[in-house]
Amino acid sequence: MKVEQDLHMSRGDGETSYAANSRLQEKAILKTRPLLHKAIEEVHASLSLSSPGKMVVADLGCSSGPNTLLVISEVLGVVANHCEQSLADVQFFLNDLPGNDFNLIFQSLELFKKLTTKELGEALPPYYIVGLPGSFYTRLFPDRSVHLFHSSYCLMWRSKVPDELARGAVVNAGNMYIWETTPPSVVELYQKQFQEDFSLFLAMRHSELVSGGQMVLTFLGRKNRDVLRGELSYMWGLLAQALQSLVQEGRVEKEKLDTFNLPFYSPSVDEVKVLVRQSELFDINHIKLFESNWDPHDDTDDDVTLDSVWSGVNVAKSIRAVLEPLIARHFGKCIVDDLFDMCAHNVAKHLEQVKTKYPVIVLSLKARR
Repeated sequence: MKVEQDLHMSRGDGETSYAANSRLQEKAILKTRPLLHKAIEEVHASLSLSSPGKMVVADLGCSSGPNTLLVISEVLGVVANHCEQSLADVQFFLNDLPGNDFNLIFQSLELFKKLTTKELGEALPPYYIVGLPGSFYTRLFPDRSVHLFHSSYCLMWRSKVPDELARGAVVNAGNMYIWETTPPSVVELYQKQFQEDFSLFLAMRHSELVSGGQMVLTFLGRKNRDVLRGELSYMWGLLAQALQSLVQEGRVEKEKLDTFNLPFYSPSVDEVKVLVRQSELFDINHIKLFESNWDPHDDTDDDVTLDSVWSGVNVAKSIRAVLEPLIARHFGKCIVDDLFDMCAHNVAKHLEQVKTKYPVIVLSLKARR
């Protein structure tokens, strides 16, 4: 698996696309809106005299669909309505891996411009939007050129599958991520990959931020201290069970499953804090964990799933929108429909027993100088 080539959300705006199945991510953006607004206001207030009238904002892992433009809308709204002196212009860079559906974004811009103009009127600052393909585990900008980095539901993805796993060694048989049967040595590989990736991310973004620049980062994490029983492990475990069923039916080779490993790691809040502090590059403005129901269409706060079958379908759709390209490339397109039907069934059975939620970490950082 070559992450930079293979990892991207399902393209287009059809029934199984990411654009049509990203309400979970939308809820996270809305939940963290106060932190984003605060960061925008503080960055605006501290704009240096060397770059008057200009704010550069980068959305890392922007994907495609309405959420991408929602972030831009939030920034423009704050600048227009809450900043005492409006800017001459705002430059947006939309970053994701090269396989991202940038065309869908660009095709949506004309309607977006009409809507923002109608909503904000004369208060709308001039703004410019460009696409920036590339991994955020590499340098993306010149030194001290960005005022604000935003990233939502992205930093749990790793730059690569740990090398020992990528070479095809069968050391985590039957699993695609960390689960109860995962050997400690494999857990250590995932943790090491996270530590290397996140430390590199912090160092590169610090170099690219202007003095006083900030980051607002939201990503899936882990509430349970036991890595083997992390909340995301349950989700990937249910999908692995569906693949195991296809192995038993002779439709998937066992070797294919045993060599499929996700480039993923959901850290705890403490793990994140340690790496930020070790970097000595940022001050933590805010770090907190909140929870979001597995079913993106379940907005209730109770502990009971009202319709587990329907929720199972919703959850499977949201997972498919994210993982279908990786699944199809590794196992073939012919199993995709049946696989996610089985996944929906497995999720429904799980939700009958316990209503499970995603732990989400939101982190606001200010660059030190």
